[in-house]
Amino acid sequence: MSLVLVPLVLGLMQVALVLYVRNTLTAAASEGARYAATLDRGPAAGVARTREQIRGAIADRFASSATAEEHLVDGVPVVEVRVHAEVPPLGIWGPAIALDVAGHAVEEPQP
Repeated sequence: MSLVLVPLVLGLMQVALVLYVRNTLTAAASEGARYAATLDRGPAAGVARTREQIRGAIADRFASSATAEEHLVDGVPVVEVRVHAEVPPLGIWGPAIALDVAGHAVEEPQP
């Protein structure tokens, strides 16, 4: 019985960990993009905010590869914050699962 149950439980824990990290990174990237899109801030502020959010929620190692850039989407200025992270199985060792997430926000116009 435990021969089947232990791998099943470990597999469920891995899926839960990856989903938690992905959702946390996505929320941090979205928050960073919204922060950077405000009138008095720029992409660098969005990256700093994203890293701060990630460090507060999970770990420093996931915050190092955050980037931000401004570009146009259908003529509208947008800030995009991207985060790349490698999540090891069960958070310990082994071949990592690569996650790439992004957050977007429309920039505030000049008054």
